[in-house]
Amino acid sequence: TALIIETLQLRKEKAGLIGKKHYAEVSTASKMATLETALQLMEDLRSSCYTSAVQELKDLEAFAASKGFEGKLMPWDATFYAEALRQEQYAFNQEELRPYFSLPRVQQGLFGLAKRLFDVDVVPYADGEKNPAPVWHPDVQFWQINQGGKPLAYFYLDPYSRPEEKRGGAWMDDVVGRSTVMAPPGSDVRLPIAHMVCNQSPPVGDKPSLMTFREVETLFHEFGHALQHMLTTQAEGMVAGISGVEWDAVEQPSQFMENWCYDKATVDGMAVHYETGAPIPPELWAKVKAAKNFRVATMMLRQVYFAVSDLTQHSTFDPSGPQTVHEFMRTLAKKYQVMESMDYDRFLCGFSHIYAGGYAAGYYSYLWAEVLSADCFAAFEEAGLDQ
Repeated sequence: TALIIETLQLRKEKAGLIGKKHYAEVSTASKMATLETALQLMEDLRSSCYTSAVQELKDLEAFAASKGFEGKLMPWDATFYAEALRQEQYAFNQEELRPYFSLPRVQQGLFGLAKRLFDVDVVPYADGEKNPAPVWHPDVQFWQINQGGKPLAYFYLDPYSRPEEKRGGAWMDDVVGRSTVMAPPGSDVRLPIAHMVCNQSPPVGDKPSLMTFREVETLFHEFGHALQHMLTTQAEGMVAGISGVEWDAVEQPSQFMENWCYDKATVDGMAVHYETGAPIPPELWAKVKAAKNFRVATMMLRQVYFAVSDLTQHSTFDPSGPQTVHEFMRTLAKKYQVMESMDYDRFLCGFSHIYAGGYAAGYYSYLWAEVLSADCFAAFEEAGLDQ
């Protein structure tokens, strides 16, 4: 707690030194949103989902009671019974989906989607036999993106888990950006190169890499980041591709691409059993889509609570005042949570995103980008996803 207060005090002092009212002004100066517009969006989201979150809690309490629970439902009870309810309503095992999502077919569907959306062709590196691209592991793939038959960009894909030498998770980053200044001899521009890293199961014998649905979403997510870098038409390196993108817009293209994982035409183009060629059974796919929205209002409200607590800690909260930061959080919780907050709740002590992870007065960015991506996808829905 003492470190939290010291951090907030130092940030407030830093803001004052450069003529800002508070640290939230410092943070949002380089973002799309202002403090006011970010807080307004959070309030819009809160008001939209609060009633539904209350109903979700009532449904959960009724479910717990039907299973013999007595008394007041506490946060740890809610977590337990929410999982039990999810299993009962949408009982499917991620392993059931693996046979339908082999990496080669998923790539085929993903690249086909890129063709539909952006009129680009993802093909094996054209000069791969004579002049193979350098790779850091034999499993790493190197692809070329063409538009109108001409190279536009390139990317690496390192898809498989290697626990002995590779950290977990998934990420995308640039290798080089599009640039006229850095153009090689004989060329007008240096073409961008991206790399994507995932951690899915490798092939075994003649069996291809089989993916969970979450891994499919992850690949689409990282490809969204990569597309923003590779399809840029800006040739000034400092603002080309993913360079110079506002923090609260960074996740927009990645989350936009994730939405296509639930589009039937896209799924039908990549989800077939690797042995039989059969599509996913309709009843199984229905469960996957339904599970996507399970307790979504409660989860949204939780993220709004985190975002508002971050913004207000860095604006209206006085770290030198009589109110402790935990008391401040409990006051916020009355508006942003449907379950009563515990007096001994010290969640902030582990909220490293805003104290040590670069998200100070910027945690709202996740939701800001999610709304942007939802608006973008809605435009495609209105026009017809099969167009």
